[in-house]
Amino acid sequence: MNKDLTVGNPQQVLWKFCLPLFGSVIFQQLYNLADSWVAGQFIGENALAAVGNSYEITLIFIEFAFGCNIGCSVITSRYFGSKEYGKMKSAISTAMLTSLVTCALLMLFGFFLGNSLLTWIQTPSELMFDSKLYLEIYVLSLPFVFFYNLATGIFSALGDSKTPFYFLAISSVSNILVDILFVKNFHMGVAGVGWATLLCQGISCILSLVVLFKRMNKMEMEGEFQYFNLKLFSQFAKVAIPSVLQQSFISIGNIIIQGVINGFGAGVIAGYAAGVKLNNLVITSFTTLGNGVSNYASQNIGAGKLERIEPGFKAGLHLVWAISLPLALLYFFFPETLLRFFMESPSSQALQAGGLYLRILAPFYFVVSTKLVSDGMLRGATFMKEFMIGTFTDLILRVLLAILLSQTILRSTGIWCSWPIGWTVATIISVYFYRSRLSK
Repeated sequence: MNKDLTVGNPQQVLWKFCLPLFGSVIFQQLYNLADSWVAGQFIGENALAAVGNSYEITLIFIEFAFGCNIGCSVITSRYFGSKEYGKMKSAISTAMLTSLVTCALLMLFGFFLGNSLLTWIQTPSELMFDSKLYLEIYVLSLPFVFFYNLATGIFSALGDSKTPFYFLAISSVSNILVDILFVKNFHMGVAGVGWATLLCQGISCILSLVVLFKRMNKMEMEGEFQYFNLKLFSQFAKVAIPSVLQQSFISIGNIIIQGVINGFGAGVIAGYAAGVKLNNLVITSFTTLGNGVSNYASQNIGAGKLERIEPGFKAGLHLVWAISLPLALLYFFFPETLLRFFMESPSSQALQAGGLYLRILAPFYFVVSTKLVSDGMLRGATFMKEFMIGTFTDLILRVLLAILLSQTILRSTGIWCSWPIGWTVATIISVYFYRSRLSK
């Protein structure tokens, strides 16, 4: 059901809207967590390392889909808030056509250059075959990834965070079961992990699109509908391109870091592969909540209710900090227990590397969650230049420090230390821009 985010108590409205988003991202991450768990438990440590190694490349594709999601969501929210439903539907159509072309280009990129990327990040020879196989199957699933992300972005723009949650919950649980079936019973190896993910992502995507199109047909609109509108494309691109660049450069930075990590051997790679999945579960959760803040800000700006921005910002901080506390405690005190979830017989090196990685990052979840709420406000108001500055500061610092500190006596520990430093500096920048541009 569509929900107007411009009326009611800001904290109650934002929390009721964002909590299903948080649930959705938990289930979304189950796709990747299930892949790693099944690979580690039923195939072996090298299979876990191969899936984790490919993961940094698949993130490039995911972030393009995420950027299209954000661009469509922010513009749709703006026109939904101002009740201009004709422009809203034209914006959705324009975003879908643009995303279709983008997806096709990325699939060509993945098929023809995937092997070169794996070589570039110094994938060990014993991991190359499985890494390439998983990556190729993932590329086939890209249309489902793109259009599911678009559908969820549109639902969120309409104030509906529950519908995609229901679809994703069913699909994610199914993915775990099919993963196990393909790998344990059918003995398909890493290929079984990839095909199970593709199948379940496809189901989730198709169900979401069917419901979305039915809901769009029920909404009456004024004005002419256009399948593609150049002005609306420009508005979409203004938000989508910086978001794509932000996320893609982050992924490229992570690939560079993965290349540095690969120099420390399969044990550290496997520990990092498991640890980064757990860390990305947290960061993706905060990012999704930040997207909810963007929808809130965009709807209220579209309705001309700027006085609701600051209460929304404070409500967003209270929400992410409440989530940060249990996660930070869990990751800091019990990282090895969580890492064993992915590995049947982990080496001591893998447990030590992954555990230290999580312990160093966990206390700083309060910091990075603050940044992502500020980013959400800036993006919802389409202050994309300010949004990009904070993000690139974080990225550049993390990559440079990972390279430099890994060559000192800190070794791989130096790589883990680059995360909190980048997060802290970028948070200061993002909050400053929010205060100077939006805070009353």
